[in-house]
Amino acid sequence: MSLAKSLEPCKDTSMPSPDKHEELACRMAALGIREDDLVEKFIRGTGSGGQKINKTSSCVFLQHPPSGIEVKVQRDRSRETNRTLAREEICRHLEQKNRREALARQNAREKKRRHHRRPGLGARKRNVENKRRHGQKKQNRRHPGAQD
Repeated sequence: MSLAKSLEPCKDTSMPSPDKHEELACRMAALGIREDDLVEKFIRGTGSGGQKINKTSSCVFLQHPPSGIEVKVQRDRSRETNRTLAREEICRHLEQKNRREALARQNAREKKRRHHRRPGLGARKRNVENKRRHGQKKQNRRHPGAQD
């Protein structure tokens, strides 16, 4: 079941447009989020609003078990708007997670490349000088009668 089908067509101007639903559905498909994987619950909202907020369940709790991401959205009075916002939040979290993993992989590759690269000219000169100094120290430790 696609997001466009699961969300009702907008009847109010405050609700997301069908184009926005299609764009969100494409974004979810690109991230590998299927509508069947999402666990959606509607809970009563909190905050000011009096009797109306105590009677309506417009707060959306959305969970994506494959990734372990959970979001709770109550930014708008409309349940449909909150459903869309919750899906956008899940997408945002997954995109950030993917970006962090890609950056970690890139950093690991760069670290391996730096580790295996050949030392620069200055480092090679220092190494040769250190080896000479070390050899001289060893030469000075020999017994005076030792022949080469």
